[in-house]
Amino acid sequence: MTPFRGIALKLVSIFLFSIMAACIKAAAEHVPPGQAVFFRSLFAMPIIFMWLAHRGELRTGLKVKNPMGHFWRGLIGTSAMAMGFAALGLLPLPEVTAIGYAAPLLTVIFAAMFLGERVRLFRLTAVGIGLVGVIIVLYPRLTILGGADPYSVATLGAFLALGSAAFRALAQIHIRKLVQTDQTSAIVFYFSLTATGLSLLTLPFGWVIPTSTEAVLLVSAGLIGGIAQIFLTSAYRFADASTVAPFDYASMLFAIAIGYFIFEEVPTGIMLAGVSLIITAGIFIIWRERQLGLKRGSRQTLTPQG
Repeated sequence: MTPFRGIALKLVSIFLFSIMAACIKAAAEHVPPGQAVFFRSLFAMPIIFMWLAHRGELRTGLKVKNPMGHFWRGLIGTSAMAMGFAALGLLPLPEVTAIGYAAPLLTVIFAAMFLGERVRLFRLTAVGIGLVGVIIVLYPRLTILGGADPYSVATLGAFLALGSAAFRALAQIHIRKLVQTDQTSAIVFYFSLTATGLSLLTLPFGWVIPTSTEAVLLVSAGLIGGIAQIFLTSAYRFADASTVAPFDYASMLFAIAIGYFIFEEVPTGIMLAGVSLIITAGIFIIWRERQLGLKRGSRQTLTPQG
């Protein structure tokens, strides 16, 4: 393990995903979400394919034992991506990023519901604190007292961003099941393949001919997304998940910088307050997972073998 290399790869991947989101947002005014999903997924595939070829995993890495599991993971993940892309066209980039932090909190809840994982008081409390932070971020968009118009595009964007987070959490549950039977390379590749196919179903619902600038943005989003996925996957080869996971929250710094300098978006104080709670809760959950992992490892070391 080389943790610093893993952390560096994770930070690069987070930065690239932020650039990808900016590309989607820049084209979102004219290009519908389903079409954006198509470009994002299609143009990521050659990058992933070449990466698998470089690692010599084309023959073995694409074999699957649970094809329907990949389909459902693809359907749920594609829905999450489409809602997230739609939200980017309606809300500031930092706000979409902040609401997206609900995903790991919801994953803890869904893991208890669908996988039977035990959630003790510490993690449950942290999840509760994090969800309070999510409510704080959403409050101005969803309540009349916060000045929101229930029929405004911003309110719709908030619902879409929250829906995206919920579907991303469900996708994580499916991934936890898939990794028990199939390789990570297969999960990554078949998700892009499934998302490309499913996005074509939105063709009758208003696809447009993109301008040259929009085409460059969309293709770039796919290529950058594919490269970011490789960096993200590689990060976990050099460091434990609990080591690199907290750096997910660097995406807020990137989102604020990109939002301010490119889209002239300034985060509000209430949004930053909510984000602070969410990040604090997330780090507590990661820390607790690491402690439990160390305890399990210690027990396994002390247990006589065979």
